[in-house]
Amino acid sequence: MPDTVPISILRRLWRYAEESRRRIILAAVWSVLDKTVDIAPPFLIGLAIDVVVNRGDSILGRLGIDDPRSQIAVIAVMTFVIWGLESLFDYLADVEWRNLAQSIQHDLRVDTYVHLQGLDVAYFEDRTTGDLMAVLNDDVNQLERFLDIGANEVIQMVTTVVLIGAAFFMIAPSVAWLAFLPIPIILWGSLRFQKRIEPRYATVREEAAAINSQLSNSIGGIATIKAFTAEDREAERIAGASERYRSANRDAIRLSAVFTPLIRIAILVGFTATLVWGGFLALDGTLNIGLYSVMVFLTQRLLWPLTTLGKTVDLYQRAMASSKRIFEVVDASATILDGSHDISSTSAEGAISFNNVTFGYVKGYPVLHDVTFSIASARTTAFVGSTGSGKTTIVKLLLRFYDPDSGTIRIDGTDVRSVQQADLRKLMALVSQDVFLFHGTVRENIAYGVPDAPLADIVHAAMTAEAHDFIEALPNKYDTIVGERGQKLSGGERQRISIARALVTQSPILILDEATSAVDNETEAAIQRSLARIAHNRTMVVIAHRLSTIRNADLIYVIDRGRVAQSGTHSELIAVDGIYRTLWDVQTGVAT
Repeated sequence: MPDTVPISILRRLWRYAEESRRRIILAAVWSVLDKTVDIAPPFLIGLAIDVVVNRGDSILGRLGIDDPRSQIAVIAVMTFVIWGLESLFDYLADVEWRNLAQSIQHDLRVDTYVHLQGLDVAYFEDRTTGDLMAVLNDDVNQLERFLDIGANEVIQMVTTVVLIGAAFFMIAPSVAWLAFLPIPIILWGSLRFQKRIEPRYATVREEAAAINSQLSNSIGGIATIKAFTAEDREAERIAGASERYRSANRDAIRLSAVFTPLIRIAILVGFTATLVWGGFLALDGTLNIGLYSVMVFLTQRLLWPLTTLGKTVDLYQRAMASSKRIFEVVDASATILDGSHDISSTSAEGAISFNNVTFGYVKGYPVLHDVTFSIASARTTAFVGSTGSGKTTIVKLLLRFYDPDSGTIRIDGTDVRSVQQADLRKLMALVSQDVFLFHGTVRENIAYGVPDAPLADIVHAAMTAEAHDFIEALPNKYDTIVGERGQKLSGGERQRISIARALVTQSPILILDEATSAVDNETEAAIQRSLARIAHNRTMVVIAHRLSTIRNADLIYVIDRGRVAQSGTHSELIAVDGIYRTLWDVQTGVAT
């Protein structure tokens, strides 16, 4: 028996296409009508031969058309009508199937992307960007190609077998079985072929995803590649990935290519048997010559389309392999689930508390150990510590990118797990050390959190972030294109735009994760002055390595190896021996 996985995926696609089923049925009707009139010409040829051989005693003559010339004229008119109908139905079927393929491709890509956005951050950390892009692009396109071409071919093939089979058994039952003799062999071979080709195409799709991922990494890191003169090494890496993809395709092609010649041999047997046996019957006078010619032509019409069965199965298996990868993404479920409690960004005060929070990215390896602290509303609270101490993890938990393994996180006394994630994140505006700007204008990037923000608010936020002056110096000012990931701007300029983007949202909680790490000392001082002006009505959470940026914070927590080691104001912490004073002494040059 063949693998049932493609069948189950096909059923799932049928369930998914529920809203398009009427269009699928309509497209199938056009395909059936197209093939119905397509097999009519052999009958017309048989009628013409019958007229020439039997003249007035032909089939048309017996229907009341006595003159042979009139009979030929009738056949000519019928030919024009049938060919016209065939052209019409072929056009309708082609348009319907292609538009249907585009619609399902569009819906599946969008639905998969929407589902993807709802998955946990951990899911994206476990899969490469290139792999996910391959699913949303290449794999969806493979399905579209099958719907565009393969589905129509399958329906027309089935229609051909049914209609010609019925005609054969009506015309000459004693010959019909010879024409159908190869079909069971072809179907058996197709099932065996399907079973053997399926794992090969699964490998092809995996290698396609791998090369996509490698290309994404290499193009995204082109500046680093050039800086380290690693072009040759990266070219070899791409060549290696491409060779593995070519090798996987070669294995599939080798098996796929042998299928059609074997089918042709089986078809040859059926066609020759019909030709010979039907000819003997015609010579014996037991089979009408016109009907014999019809049978010969119909045998060719019946069996020859089966030579494309290999290509159709090939399209089908590629589509099923791709659909399997798509549904693997769709079947991935989020572990961070929404609560039902309402929380409003307009009325929230922004008080935060971590209560006995323990968390690890990998089970059994905690990054935070039983952490407890409070962040007062409308105050500036800073977190400092060495790299890897757990500071950024606190931000991820606060934004609920992850849930703690134990303990609770509350905002204004409400457990963050009891509210909807969208409402929770509207309370906060994040300025990350790793700034991501979208390809678009400066204005669009600053207003990303509030797309309909008026220009006055955008300019005000830019001025507060000390970005307005350099934006005004750009070629098109606020309408200047920043490039992919903001590559046309310096690191400091990108960071200031990121700060402006956060300020436009007017969220009650502002999170600055190394937000001034890429700016010079003068700009940093200016940004600190600007942030101080807005801090009186916002809760500020600041993650910093440079202690000069947080010396005026209302409260500083020192994080060491996932635990709160110290807390207090800057003056309190440097007055006692401890981690903070050691860090301060190192940064001020007092100690090494």
